[in-house]
Parts: sequence; C-alpha cells; structure tokens
Amino acid sequence: MEQTQDSRGFPYQWCNLYPGKQYISVNNKWLYPCPPTAAPLPLPPDQEVIKVHRKHIARIVLEHDFSIVSKTGFGIRPPEAEAMKLVIQHTSVPVAKVVWADFTGSEIDNNPEYKGTIHMTTISGICLEGKWEGLGAKSKESICRQIWSLSCQWREIPRPLELDDTFQCAADGSPSRDPMLQDLNNPPLPLTNDAKLRARIYERYLHYGGRQYERTLPDVLPRSYRSVFTHGDIAARNIMVDDDNNVIGILDWEFAGWYPDYWEYAQIMKPSYHGDFQDWMGRTAPQAWDITGINAARKVLF
Repeated sequence: MEQTQDSRGFPYQWCNLYPGKQYISVNNKWLYPCPPTAAPLPLPPDQEVIKVHRKHIARIVLEHDFSIVSKTGFGIRPPEAEAMKLVIQHTSVPVAKVVWADFTGSEIDNNPEYKGTIHMTTISGICLEGKWEGLGAKSKESICRQIWSLSCQWREIPRPLELDDTFQCAADGSPSRDPMLQDLNNPPLPLTNDAKLRARIYERYLHYGGRQYERTLPDVLPRSYRSVFTHGDIAARNIMVDDDNNVIGILDWEFAGWYPDYWEYAQIMKPSYHGDFQDWMGRTAPQAWDITGINAARKVLF
C-alpha cells in the first residue's frame, strides 16, 4: 500500500478516528477503511489494524492488531498503571496487564497538560453497558454479585509500607484527584486519618458555596475506621462479560487507590447515575452505608 493519500485513504489524525470503527494504519500517517474481522490480517511491518474503542474529549482508547490496547491522552497518569499492577499482583481479579507506559508533563497543580499512554493486554468479551438492558433479573443479580465478590478481593490488597501513615491516596501514593478530596492548598497535605478526610470534604463544601448543610455536614458524613483499596468508578461501562454473563474484565482504574471502606459503595450509588444497574448493585451489596452526607456534598462539588 502506497504511503500517499489516495481516494480511499485519509491522514492519521484525531478527527478521522471514530469510535467503533476499524482501520488499517500505514506508518501512523495514513488510515484506510478496514472491514470487520476477528483475526489478524497478513500485513507488512509498516501497517497495523487499529480499532477505536473509546474517544472522549482529549483521550482515546485504541486496539492494535487484536493484541494490545493503548489508552492515550491528557490526564492519563501513573496511578492507573500502578493500580492494575497491584490488582494483578495480589488478586485473581480479571484486569489488563500493563505492557508499557509513558507519562510526560508535571503533576504540579494537576497540570492539564499532563499526558500519558498506557499499553496493556486486551480483555475479550462484551461491554456490560451495551448488554445490560436486555438481561433478565437473574442475570443482572448474578453479575452484580460477581462484581461485589471481586471487590472483596481488591479491598484486601495490602498497603505498601511507605504508605502506612496515609489514610487516603491514589494507587501510587499521590494525592487524590477526586473533586471531593482535592486539597484547596498547594502543595496538598496528606490525608492521614478519617477525621482529616471528613474535614477536607467539609472545607471544600463550604468553599464552593454549600449552604444547606453548612452547620451539620460533619455530623452526617459517614465515619470509617479503616481505608481499603477501591476501584472508585464501578459502572456498567467498565465491566466486561462473556456470552454466559460471567464477569471477565474490570476496566478503567484511574481513580483507584486507598479510600474509606464505604467509598466504593458511595461511588456506585451516586445520585447522578441512571438505570437499574445502580439499583441492582444496591440490592446485592454485602453492606450498605448511610451516605446522606456524601451525596449532599456531591451535589455542591460536582
């Protein structure tokens, strides 16, 4: 295939990559339409098949030659790669294996120019988001119980010794980027216990104009006596299942880290979620927490 544009080809550019589409890339310079196929094609070394899985704002997820997935863009940071490594090391949770990662820029002030790429192994299967509505009650219940069972494994991931004095942090020990927990000060102070975490939420709530619980929020925020490893973004879009509705992959670990033991539940039960995935996760949860205070703060901070 010539490396010059012809009537079928177009430049390898962000604007020409469409979610769900598959292309043949030539030297990462030109794209050519590629028919759907489930097996590698006999291509020369300067060509590869790429499939666009996701594309959102300044991030894109591509599958390369049916074997490697790359997640690239602004805001892709080391904690996500570290989280996947920890899960593989300490659990049997099905998660992609990091093959290679590269990060550029500075973490200072949550620099929006911070850009990263994570190359990882593929996870086969079907995204639960596209399958959920067609499932029956038994299948929905089974999937949710599987997710909670897997979460029990990652909750037991041991905290590295160097993080013993930290109550809440990202998977690599860096400060959380969760809007509920980011420090208003710079450099951010570590969250070393539950009292400091609740104080941080309250400080942010007041700073951003929270008034309804201006005097009572500290009393209605849940208390936690231990922090555990947490995915932080469990949703149908981040779950892969097979034809028999077995969970075979947990995706997107960018928010993972150590959080209060109620945090996974609170994240799943966000008021902004829609559909009955949340309902089923609530029904099957091994433990429920009163998250009135968290939801009150969330309405102001999100």
